[in-house]
Amino acid sequence: MCGATRFVATGDQAKLSACHCGMCRRWSGIALMVGPWAQVTWTQQDQLVVFRSSDWAERGFCGRCGSSLFYRITAQGPHAGAINVNFGALDDQSGFALETEWFSDRCPSAYALTGNPRRITEAEVLAMFGGG
Repeated sequence: MCGATRFVATGDQAKLSACHCGMCRRWSGIALMVGPWAQVTWTQQDQLVVFRSSDWAERGFCGRCGSSLFYRITAQGPHAGAINVNFGALDDQSGFALETEWFSDRCPSAYALTGNPRRITEAEVLAMFGGG
């Protein structure tokens, strides 16, 4: 939002995910919408703050304005190191399509996303990442 933290995300990643877990909803105010990227290069990172938010992930945000920037998998396994950039932090939001809803059974009744994304329940997510 303030521009103090900047990055370049590369890769052919027009896929968008939404997470309805309580932590993501508290962090973003609603479902956290992210896009996965092959690589993220920080061009301005003096204000970048990283917070370990669970046993399997960390979140990054701007220390100046508080904008949420990314969610990165820290757990061992096939998703280790995967970085998911907050959709709202992207300058160009064109061409994306919702592909997956995480914690789909935790989506509040106040809203629903349209389309036919893959829906993964809380139990399925916890089984994938060994969390609890």
